[in-house]
Amino acid sequence: MRYDIAFFLCCCRSFLSSSDENESYYDLLGVPPTATPEELKRAYKRQSLLMHPDKLAQKGQTVTAADRDRFTRMRNAYEVLSDPRRRETYDAIGERGMKWVEEPLSVDPQELAHNFATSSVYDRSKIFAIFLAVYVAVFLLPILVCLMADGELGPGARWTVVLIPLWLWDVIILFYHSRVILMGPIKRPDHIPEEEWVDPLPMWKRVLAICRFALLVLFEVLLALQLDGFIRAPWWLIFLPIFLWEFIALRKKILLANMSVVTHEELELAIGKKFTECSPAEKEDIHRRFIVVPTNEGSIYEAACRLRSEATGDIIRILARIIFSVLLVLNLELQLDWSWWLVFLPIWCMAFCIVGAAFRRFSEAQAEAAQRDPETFGNAEQEAANGWAPSTSYAKMDESKKDGQPQPLSDEERDELKAKVMHSAYRAVGTCFSQCFFLFLMCLLIAKIEGAGYSSVLIISPFLIFGGVLLCCLACTIFCITEVDENAGMADFDSNVNQAAAAAGYGTTDYDTNNSYQPPNQQPQQQDTQGSASSYSNDCRTPVESTWDPEYGQVWTSEKRDEPSSTPVEMETLEQIPLDDVKDVEKPTENPSFDLD
Repeated sequence: MRYDIAFFLCCCRSFLSSSDENESYYDLLGVPPTATPEELKRAYKRQSLLMHPDKLAQKGQTVTAADRDRFTRMRNAYEVLSDPRRRETYDAIGERGMKWVEEPLSVDPQELAHNFATSSVYDRSKIFAIFLAVYVAVFLLPILVCLMADGELGPGARWTVVLIPLWLWDVIILFYHSRVILMGPIKRPDHIPEEEWVDPLPMWKRVLAICRFALLVLFEVLLALQLDGFIRAPWWLIFLPIFLWEFIALRKKILLANMSVVTHEELELAIGKKFTECSPAEKEDIHRRFIVVPTNEGSIYEAACRLRSEATGDIIRILARIIFSVLLVLNLELQLDWSWWLVFLPIWCMAFCIVGAAFRRFSEAQAEAAQRDPETFGNAEQEAANGWAPSTSYAKMDESKKDGQPQPLSDEERDELKAKVMHSAYRAVGTCFSQCFFLFLMCLLIAKIEGAGYSSVLIISPFLIFGGVLLCCLACTIFCITEVDENAGMADFDSNVNQAAAAAGYGTTDYDTNNSYQPPNQQPQQQDTQGSASSYSNDCRTPVESTWDPEYGQVWTSEKRDEPSSTPVEMETLEQIPLDDVKDVEKPTENPSFDLD
């Protein structure tokens, strides 16, 4: 089995169904799973004669959509099984798994969730084992370094042995860089014309990347040999590869920070000809000097400006690391016995510069928002007047102001402007908290170097705790997810409703899947005549008793209707009237007349 299929089965087996509901490809062709390519070809011809819609129509059969779909699926089965690589994938993970590998966006997320909820504990354990292996691979090296620094591994421990996880990581990364170099030039996509295509990853960038990483590996090896006593070299020579590594990165960031953001029209005006007429060398030189955007506004323009701003921040970080490395080499080589708090001074300055730059960008975003919408962001305009100038291009200023008045913004533009200011505020606050946490760890490290008595593991303990909590949450998520029945709890709900209805004097209601309403069962009322009469005459409030009428709904006994009705009280009252009085009562006429006079 191929390694990619084995890894896929290890990671994603729980998201696949245990068995495909459709007929297998081998059954469609009528061949065993061990069929040879020649047998597959003969079976495909035989099944085509039997299943082709035209052949079925010639036989007098009615061709349905199911017949066409079955023939299409049979043809797809032959295409899959005739390809050795796709056939191996199908035999390992089935039809749905192969479709997931070839077309990841066609998979139904609900189906994946259902398969995972019904998967076995063994398949879920493999996913958790992968996360556990990542946790160990990430934190094993820092733990070993801390134990080595504290002397917990014994006097005979060697740094070259302790750093074995680091050497493994280096080998994997070097293998990746070598594969990137060997894959050759990137092919041009079909939708991009040949005269406009520029390789985003030219060969010189790939070689430069592997050379930079080789310098970093050389520094790690020299440092480990120096600490173990295998070599006795000056410290500046040990740190020479890291200096070269930093200077290469510094040159790259300086070029990026000095690049100009221009539109296509401005670029063609600057070079004196169209971009499509440039040679490949000229196009590469243009990409080194300019960042080409469609217009001077929009998300693409803001991303280009943000890229330049981030390059400036990276320059500050690189310079701080270079100065720190120089102070460290001087302190180790000349044995000046400087305070380590002084040696780490560039790190403090770097952190404060990063926080200040983040809040400056937030103030610029506020000032720009106040300039475009003074009513909503009026407070930021005062800050702009105090010295914070927005980083807005002249083109945008000309568009935003005409005749000295800002252009009114639509609701969408105003919401976008609010989101931009809030995003800048979140980034500023997040940068402040992250740098404070970084400085706290630096204080623990420096205090340990100065001779503090706590263990070095305490320095990395926040990361260990966070990783452990995250691993526990992943374990609960992986093993505790189960499939929920949609009709679960309906029986208990119906019983509770029936109990409440019986306590209130209504009949029980049965759960109806058709959502047809059934009125409560009418309970007969039995009251004696005098009790009813006295209750009605002595208490004028609305009584609690009620009846259910199919036409009028729920009717209280105190309500009166226009239709004649004979209640038990009226019947019993008529029975008490003497017969002598009944004969004097005249029978009403069928068409009564009324004298209006």
